[in-house]
Amino acid sequence: MPQAQRSIPAALTLFFAAPLIAEYLLGDFPVTWLPLLLLLAPMYGGGALLIRELTRRSGRGWPTILLLGCAYCLIEEAFTTQSLFNPHYLGMHLLGPAWIPRLGIGAWWTLFMLNVHPFWSIGVSIALVEGLFPARARTPWLGKAGASVAAVLFAAGVGFNTFYQLRHDPFRASPAQFLAAALLVAVFTAAAFLLPARGASRTPGAAPSPWLSGAATFLLGFAVFLAPVNWNWAAVGWILAIDLVFLLSLRGFSRRSGWTPLHTFSVGAGGALEYGVHAFLQGPVVPSPRQVVLLSHVLFLVLAVVLVAAAARRTQRTLAGAPKPDFVAGN
Repeated sequence: MPQAQRSIPAALTLFFAAPLIAEYLLGDFPVTWLPLLLLLAPMYGGGALLIRELTRRSGRGWPTILLLGCAYCLIEEAFTTQSLFNPHYLGMHLLGPAWIPRLGIGAWWTLFMLNVHPFWSIGVSIALVEGLFPARARTPWLGKAGASVAAVLFAAGVGFNTFYQLRHDPFRASPAQFLAAALLVAVFTAAAFLLPARGASRTPGAAPSPWLSGAATFLLGFAVFLAPVNWNWAAVGWILAIDLVFLLSLRGFSRRSGWTPLHTFSVGAGGALEYGVHAFLQGPVVPSPRQVVLLSHVLFLVLAVVLVAAAARRTQRTLAGAPKPDFVAGN
């Protein structure tokens, strides 16, 4: 399929961009741990690529991507790392805030992960790479064979990381917890494809400038990360309120005739830059000299800025004619 072959660079870019954004730009790993990228890419990159291909092949759009991102979140955090159930994961006691004894989960951590993975790990990665390849932003990048390879890589990545986690942590979630997580994966996946393939018609009206939509996303992202965890259930309410404002605003503005692919890209750019700036406020999950950590934060943030600038220019050059809505059901 010649058309798919021309998009292989886009697919490879997403394959490696997803783990770089999810783990390195966030600040979990410093630059000295870059070789780990080869082990993280099949799970993160394979997952993001598979989600994008399934979405674009089915003629659906961002709601489908985000719902499949929720399914991805549960696969990683309920099965691979078991962080949703492990009260001592990484020795950080993440389940304490808004603890639900009957379910064996922390409401704050569960909700936080359902923000981090669907929006940042999956959504931001796809939005940035589609911005780099704007002419093919809404079409598949791979043929059937390539999509199958992405699926195999994702399965292999999940399998390897799960095996590694089980070898190094004695914690095991209960069968009931695993079953509930599996059912929710199925629910999110089904919901993603039960959405109508076509979005609602555009409504007349202007959209905020891409600069404003990107800045708003940046600030709302920071608000999610700075939620006062010691408020327990109030912190859960804090994040839910931010999610509601973000999703309703995005849905409303993206239906307007003034919304363009550049606006969609700006949302991803704002999320990426929030990750890069927030990295300076947290430490890595692995031991590393302070100077190396600081240098890594600077390096990855600069690379993110360069990528955002390049993608913005490409999107502006490609943008022509009447834009189609993006963060609605059919686009």
